Amino acid sequence: MTSIRTFLLAACAALSFAASPARSEVAVVLNSGEGTISLIDKASMKETKRIPVGKEPHHLMATPDDQFLIIANAASNDLVFLDPKTGEVKRRLDGISDPYQIGFSPDRKWFVSVSLRLDRVDLYNGADFKLVKRLPLPKTPSHVAFDTASAFAFITLQDSNEIAAIDLKTQAVAWKMPVGKQPAGIWMTPDDKHLLVGMTGDNYVEVIDWRAKRSVKKIKTGDGAHNFIAMGDGRRVLLSNRIANTVSVIDQATLEVVDTIPVKGGPDCMELTRDGKHLWVTARWARKVAVIDMATKQTVKEIPVGKSPHGIYFASHAPRR
Repeated sequence: MTSIRTFLLAACAALSFAASPARSEVAVVLNSGEGTISLIDKASMKETKRIPVGKEPHHLMATPDDQFLIIANAASNDLVFLDPKTGEVKRRLDGISDPYQIGFSPDRKWFVSVSLRLDRVDLYNGADFKLVKRLPLPKTPSHVAFDTASAFAFITLQDSNEIAAIDLKTQAVAWKMPVGKQPAGIWMTPDDKHLLVGMTGDNYVEVIDWRAKRSVKKIKTGDGAHNFIAMGDGRRVLLSNRIANTVSVIDQATLEVVDTIPVKGGPDCMELTRDGKHLWVTARWARKVAVIDMATKQTVKEIPVGKSPHGIYFASHAPRR
């Protein structure tokens, strides 16, 4: 009787476990125009919750250990840490002044906050977020990239049409150089040789040999060339073209556009699924997230979200290089 009872209890427990639906992954979208985040059930592609998070959440990134998702609230001067799988708010860190764009150096020693509104870049200790140095940078610093050795942080200056290099060892501006109109997204190629800079005020990506401090090529993409994300194969990178309503696929070895994907509504930030099959894109002017089938290059779903959707993240993303 004891063995039969044990068997029945185990069977009931197994059935109960099987009947419990697995929790679907959450996609997090920042609605910068209304200070909220949209939580989207990734399986059904439907918004399940919209919650206030702070003023002007523009960009987000996972911590280097992937334990938290950091949301940077530029106008409320704080960082919010979420569970990256559920979207649950875990903690808030006040006193981070105007964090428009953020980034950890590859060696994790530095947390860099780009203050677009205040025309400066703040350097924090990557371990405890203690402020180390504030560097004025005219005008309108926007996005950040790093070299592999974590020697430099590179910053685009949208309204002075320049990029700046910050020496992280000395915490000083090492150099600046002129580029095209309204530089925004900035990306380091896998070979650590070139910086790719999206010209939001024009229709191309400028290729910079950063060691020689010179421009070597212009890759024509589309009007409003804006922001980058890797395709995860170590070779190709995606670029959103806000005004052209397209996403360009760039081969980082040949420095050429190899494909173009139509995306309506002012495509901005992107996230690619780990299997490379679907690209999720925030449509900044349409209050939607577009889901693109990468095989057909067609939009298969448009998900309504909040006002001016900007950053987007889900945990099962493609590799970042």
